[in-house]
Amino acid sequence: MRIALPLALTLLLSPIQRGAATVAPCVTATDACTGWIVFGKGPARTMVYTSYPLATRNDAIRRALIMVHGTNRNADDYFRTAVSAAFLAGALADTIVVAPHLVVANDKRQADEVDWPSGGDSWRSGGMSPSRPELSSFDVVDELLRKLANKSVFPRMEAIVVTGHSAGGQYATRYAMANKVHDSLGVPLTYVVANPSSYAWPAAVRPLAQDDAEPAAAKDGWKMPQDTDVHTKFTYGPFDAAAAKCLNYNRWPLGLENRTGYTANMTDDQLKQQLVTRPTTFLVGQVDTLPLGGFDSSCAAMAQGPTRRSRGEAFVKFIRENLGAKHPIQVVAECGHNARCIYTDDKVLPVIFPKYQ
Repeated sequence: MRIALPLALTLLLSPIQRGAATVAPCVTATDACTGWIVFGKGPARTMVYTSYPLATRNDAIRRALIMVHGTNRNADDYFRTAVSAAFLAGALADTIVVAPHLVVANDKRQADEVDWPSGGDSWRSGGMSPSRPELSSFDVVDELLRKLANKSVFPRMEAIVVTGHSAGGQYATRYAMANKVHDSLGVPLTYVVANPSSYAWPAAVRPLAQDDAEPAAAKDGWKMPQDTDVHTKFTYGPFDAAAAKCLNYNRWPLGLENRTGYTANMTDDQLKQQLVTRPTTFLVGQVDTLPLGGFDSSCAAMAQGPTRRSRGEAFVKFIRENLGAKHPIQVVAECGHNARCIYTDDKVLPVIFPKYQ
């Protein structure tokens, strides 16, 4: 069952104990539910929507959900989706929901708000800020994770999830394999990657255009009798970049070559190891098989498969069979390229709101 959080429910939420104060979670995408991530001693900062303050001690919080927005940078909509999911999971009382707002140069910004280049892949792949060249887009979630893992503020924190859909899914999958804080938080951290248009492939091969990666089969694959089964008929081989006039197909962020930004000084082996060892769940919509919602149809992205669903299925099969990854992949029934549909699915709720001891 999937429903949105009705506005009327915001009036019915029971007060929740937060340290010495008794307040309800903030569940509206308004200024009242915003906070700031300040980098170092400031003044550089990034705005977030948050269901509880990030600097006020809260003994009730046991888990956190970080929701990264899509290409439209509509953090308000994604905050509403995450709060709706928390309500359905019965997790509003013990979960802090946070949706960072990553702005680009042509967005309306507030004073000292860090931005990233307009267009392209910069903010979704750890690119550096033109106004604050010492900061990458991945530093936003790095700093947010440090705050959430701070035991003096959240002493009972036991689980943190980083997730994103579409362009946010691109951010989440690359952040999972690249971030530098995973092993230093002292709190279990997991990642959920939903419906991205592309992945950072760990090898120069790509799915061949046959079987489940053949364009017509991939487009209509959801019509199969068991259409929520994960498709696995993929064969991999060298990509003829010259013939396809796509010489950049394996460059970061769609491959590991010519990396810049946050990942520039990391080795390929380090990224591959982190890709495999960090707990990540991949979600693909059953009917996310059409070129809608900002679908990346560039030659480099098309080399990964003809649809978002087939790209996710082919990528996960490759890293499991060739790198030894154990990451699960889930086909979310009846969902296309729709974050609200994905995140409010009954089978997805336990993934984004994991159990704690």
